[in-house]
Amino acid sequence: MVTVNPRESLDSFKPWQNDTTNQYTKSHGIKHLTTLAEWQKMGEASIFPPSCRIELINGEILDMAPIGFNHSGHLNRITNLLTILVTGKAIVSVQNPLQLGDLSEPEPDFMLLKPNDDFYSSRHPNANDVLLLIEVSDSSLKFDQTEKLRLYAVHGIPEYWLVNLNQNILEVYRKPNGDVYAEKITLQSGDCVTLSQLPDITLQIATIL
Repeated sequence: MVTVNPRESLDSFKPWQNDTTNQYTKSHGIKHLTTLAEWQKMGEASIFPPSCRIELINGEILDMAPIGFNHSGHLNRITNLLTILVTGKAIVSVQNPLQLGDLSEPEPDFMLLKPNDDFYSSRHPNANDVLLLIEVSDSSLKFDQTEKLRLYAVHGIPEYWLVNLNQNILEVYRKPNGDVYAEKITLQSGDCVTLSQLPDITLQIATIL
C-alpha cells in the first residue's frame, strides 16, 4: 500500500494525546505503541472518519497516500491477470487487512492467500496464509523497500513483489531471513517470473508493468 509521511502518525485522532502528553513525550522520550487490540477497538468505536486511509505498522498509525491512476491501473492489471491464473488454487485479496503480530495490520495492495473455506470472513489472514504479497509503489518506494520489507521478512512472508513504478521494474524478494530477504531479483519487461509458492504459474513481466 502506498504510504506517505510514514513517520507521521495521526495525532489528531488519538484521544489519549493532548498538548501536555505530547510535551511529556518529547522531553521523556516515551512513545505509546498502539496494539492490534487497541487498533480494532478504535475501528469499532468509529474513531477514524470513514474516508481516512490509514494502517497500523509496528504500533504506529500511518497515513496512506491517495491512490493515483497509474497505481490503480497497475493494480487492476495485476488483479485481472492473477485472478484468472489462480482460480481454484488461491484466494485473491486486494487492499485488505493482514494481521502481523500484535502491532501491525497493513493493507497490502494485493495478496494471494491459501484456500480457506469461508474466504477469511471469520478472521483476517496472517503471515502463514500468504502465498504472495504485492505492493505497487511510486511515492512510497523507499518506505516499501525498507520498513515494509523488514515487516514482511520478520513475519516470514515467503514472497514479496514490489512493483517499482518509478523505474518500471519488478523487485522480487524471497527467502525471508530475520528482517531481510536472502534473495532479491530485479526483473524488466521481457523477463518472466515463476511464483515460488505456486510453481505451475509463470508470468511475463510485461503483463504486469
